[in-house]
Amino acid sequence: MTTTVPIIYSFKELNGVAEAVSDHIVATQNRTLFGDIRKDSGDVPATNESTTKVTTKKKKDTRPKRFKIALSGGSLIQVLNEGLLKREDVLWDKWDVYFADERLVPFDSPESNYGLAKRKLFDLLPEDKKPTIYHVDESLINDPQECADSYEKTLIKGFANKDSVKLPMFDLLLLGCAPDGHIASLFPNHGETLREKYAWVVPVENAPVGPKTRITLTIPVICHSHQVTFVVEGAVKAPVLKTIMERPEKGLPSSIVNEGAASRVAWFVDDEALNDVSVTKKKYKFLVE
Repeated sequence: MTTTVPIIYSFKELNGVAEAVSDHIVATQNRTLFGDIRKDSGDVPATNESTTKVTTKKKKDTRPKRFKIALSGGSLIQVLNEGLLKREDVLWDKWDVYFADERLVPFDSPESNYGLAKRKLFDLLPEDKKPTIYHVDESLINDPQECADSYEKTLIKGFANKDSVKLPMFDLLLLGCAPDGHIASLFPNHGETLREKYAWVVPVENAPVGPKTRITLTIPVICHSHQVTFVVEGAVKAPVLKTIMERPEKGLPSSIVNEGAASRVAWFVDDEALNDVSVTKKKYKFLVE
């Protein structure tokens, strides 16, 4: 078993996963933007007594808060489609959306993470409610290193600006987990990407499955997030989940994140994916609804 046991929420079917994940996202959104998870998460007055005191005393950045979230692709996007689009309390226009990884293919390819999210989420939103989206530079997809460097500069601009920060800190980082154990585009036993300690974004070449060239956030960036949430479903995922939870010494990427991000990791998993996995399951308590 893992030394640091993550929170694991289990559900009988995928629909339950989608509803709980959407509640989790909105609760995190509200906590980030307003300091709590209350239902009445409308616009907070720009200035009030407490805000004025804090601003005067600490001279903090007074720009409006933004909810900074990173997404991976695959089945996660369909879960978000089912859970988020029907809600009225998702403040899309206050979101800054980044991507945990990207396959270096044209955006109109079914393999593109951004392309999939665009079709399944962003194109379905009203024009005045769309988030600010930070995707890779499509003109650089034939040069993985240059594309990774360019996307790292995008992150630096979004998180560091004029300040010096060691790592970006996402409010929420949403990941899936493939049957082979890869998360984002971090593959087990593949090159130096899992051991990278300093870069924020790295290129991936000769990926063992799917498109061969990619870019991905690194383990330190993922582990530095305020909250890391895995969304996993299907019986095909059960064998790898058993290894992740019961054999962390195997060093699968998500096992590394379970340890590195410790208490800031949660898993939302259907019962099929947890078949024969020895873990303590929790029932998710809805926070917003």
